[in-house]
Amino acid sequence: MADQPVLMFDSGIGGLTVLREARVLIPDRRFVYVADDAGFPYGAWEEPALRERILTLFADLLERYDPEISVIACNTASTLVIEALRERFPGHPFVGTVPAIKPAAERTRSGLVSVLATPGTVKRQYTRDLITQWASRCHVRLVGSDKLAALAEIYMRDGFVDEEAVRAEIAPCFIEQDGARTDIVVLACTHYPFLANRMRKTAPWPVDWLDPAEAIARRALSLLAAQRAPVLPAAAAERADIAVFTSGKPEFATSRLMQGFGLTVRQPVTA
Repeated sequence: MADQPVLMFDSGIGGLTVLREARVLIPDRRFVYVADDAGFPYGAWEEPALRERILTLFADLLERYDPEISVIACNTASTLVIEALRERFPGHPFVGTVPAIKPAAERTRSGLVSVLATPGTVKRQYTRDLITQWASRCHVRLVGSDKLAALAEIYMRDGFVDEEAVRAEIAPCFIEQDGARTDIVVLACTHYPFLANRMRKTAPWPVDWLDPAEAIARRALSLLAAQRAPVLPAAAAERADIAVFTSGKPEFATSRLMQGFGLTVRQPVTA
C-alpha cells in the first residue's frame, strides 16, 4: 500500500490546532495541510456558493494528493458540506469538526453553556440540532463572532493582538442567571484556541474553554486504525509534511508560521 497522507483542510490557519494534536497521536503519517485562504473568511459566503467551492476543491485535492483520509478542520465547512462530501466521494473517509456541545452539556455544573463560533456555524440548523439532541437540559447561548478568526490569524502571524477587540468578541458568552454563571465556552472554530490565553486574560470570570482538537485527532486515528496498513519507507523529501494555499501566495509571515509547524509550502490548488 502506498504511503498515503492525511489531508487537513481549513479556510486558513485554524486547522493547525488539529494538526498539532494529530501529529502526537498519529506520528507515523505524513500530512498535507490545505488552507483555502483565497476563500477566507467563509462567513462572507452564501451557502450554495461555498458548498460548491469546497466540493470543487476536493475533486482536485483527492486526485492530486490521494489522501488516506481527509479531516475538515473547520466548523463552518463541516456543518455545511460534510454530508455532501461523503455523498460526492463515497469511497473516501472524511472526519468533520462540529461544536463540542455534547461534552459541554456533560461537564457543565451551572447549566449555562455558550458556543462561540462564526456566524455561519451559529445559524446552521446542524448546530441547533446538536443542542436539541444533547443539551436540552442546559441553557445554551450561541455567540457568532465576525472578527475572532481574523484576530487569530493576525495573532499567529504577528505575535500580538488587540486584547480589547478580543474582550468585546467574547463578552456575550458570559451570562448570569438565577445566581449561576456561564462555566463552559465551546470554541466552535478551530482558529479560536490560538487566542485561548488572550480570552482567559480578558474574560470577566474563569470558565472551561472547550477545545475539540484532540477529539478530532482521535477520530482520525480511529479511522486510520480501522484500515491501517504498514507505512512504507520513503525518502525524506517525499515524507515531508506540506502546506498548500489556494491563493498561491501566502504572506511571508504566514509562510514562516507554516515552517514553524514543520510544513513546507508547496504549489497551490485552484477553485
